[in-house]
Amino acid sequence: MSIPAPCRHNGPVDRSNHDTSDRSKTVGSDFLQLTLAQAPPGGMADWLTQQLRQAITDGRLPVGSQLPPTRVLASELRVSRGVVTEAYRRLSEDGHVEGRGRHGTVVVAAPMLPTGPTQADTPVAAPSAEALFTPTPGTDIFDRIRQAPARIDLFPGVPDLTAFPRSAWLRAERAVLRQLSAADFGYGDPRGTPTLRRAVAGWLARNRGIRVDPAEVLIVAGTAQALGLVGQVLIGHGIRQMAVEDPGSLGVRQQLASTGLATPPVPVDDRGIHVAALRASGVRAVAVTPAHQYPTGVVLEGERRRELMRWAHDGGMILEDDYDAEHRYDRPPVPALRSMLPDRVCYTGSVSKLLAPALRVGWVLAPPAYREDLVEAKRYADLGNAVLPQLVLAHLMESGALERHLRLLRRRHRRRRDAMIEAVKTYLPGAVVHGAAAGLHLLVTFPGGFSDVDLAAAAYTRGVKTQPLSWCSQRPTRPGLVLGYAARTPTDITEGVALIGDALRHLR
Repeated sequence: MSIPAPCRHNGPVDRSNHDTSDRSKTVGSDFLQLTLAQAPPGGMADWLTQQLRQAITDGRLPVGSQLPPTRVLASELRVSRGVVTEAYRRLSEDGHVEGRGRHGTVVVAAPMLPTGPTQADTPVAAPSAEALFTPTPGTDIFDRIRQAPARIDLFPGVPDLTAFPRSAWLRAERAVLRQLSAADFGYGDPRGTPTLRRAVAGWLARNRGIRVDPAEVLIVAGTAQALGLVGQVLIGHGIRQMAVEDPGSLGVRQQLASTGLATPPVPVDDRGIHVAALRASGVRAVAVTPAHQYPTGVVLEGERRRELMRWAHDGGMILEDDYDAEHRYDRPPVPALRSMLPDRVCYTGSVSKLLAPALRVGWVLAPPAYREDLVEAKRYADLGNAVLPQLVLAHLMESGALERHLRLLRRRHRRRRDAMIEAVKTYLPGAVVHGAAAGLHLLVTFPGGFSDVDLAAAAYTRGVKTQPLSWCSQRPTRPGLVLGYAARTPTDITEGVALIGDALRHLR
């Protein structure tokens, strides 16, 4: 970041506290018609940050536009350069601007706004908190949650969509299009393009310790489709149940159930899944998130990992969802189970949390016993993913652009995670934070005595959207909330947690 660091004396100094009585009230700048008279006394940096953020939001400063140099804008407004520098720094931390050396400070992302109905849409009233947050969520709950408006969305599972590398994607797309022949626009291989399968094999070798032949990689439309295809194939092989972690992902459970698989729960503690309970259940297949268990954030402990592999050696099949494996901050990488047990592990991953869910690109590495059946299921499902996005993603992977993007995300997510931890300490005293070392969310649990569904509903009435822990559990559990931090700014996170704290006080 090339923005100069603000002057500091026991923290950021807001130079706007200095006497301004000798300044004309008409002092201002041609840039955005900023007028000093609009700024409150002692709050110049706050005011300037708000004005710039609003201009980015409403399109007066579109993505790609350049902000004035800090010295120039400070001179026009007749304020200390530290005021402008502090405003630019806050926008940078929120992910809206980026310093680019000689090219100055550039707008790189606009704040996300709730999308209202278009003329072609039929207006739908926002659901009430009681209708949205029920003890037993329906199969359409995630659609309803996404559509429900909220001023501060802390619902987990969404990456920072403002960070999508638009410029890198466009460069890669142009490079790909220059090389494509007319024949390349025909129907592709249902297994995925050879280019992306090679790129995925290289990505997994570098980042997850998995050595795999590209011929073994199956490209799918995200982890959701992977779960559906695997469930379909297992039923064809006579497997009617797939055990799941408890607490675990409601979405995974629903996806597997949609194929006809039963999903008996296996408890999870601070060491990961209880393999003894899994073995006692008699189930032949299990879905796990060993690198970063959802929602607890637990890493599968070494001895449990060995127990699970022994269970698989005895005839079990492991579906490894490598959830959030790349998003780690305070711990070393954890090897994937697939790297140690390729014949008994069906491995799934995607770029939904790394780039954007809208791309709908993921991959499956299947054991030999199921590989051809999965390819056949994929063929009949959709004839294969769209070719052009596959080739663009392959270019990003092979050029190093995706690794650079991941490094940027880690820095940004770490700041947002830290802001959420600090906010929980301040506004939710007595709450326990789980899973802070990695991922895009925190699990926060509370002493008993109330319903976490009621807490989520009360938070929603205050404009904050989040997920109750009980939705992730098939067995009774202590109350908790799963709070996503990746898609919100530190300011929003702090305000959102404060509102949850207010809801909790009134609930008790």
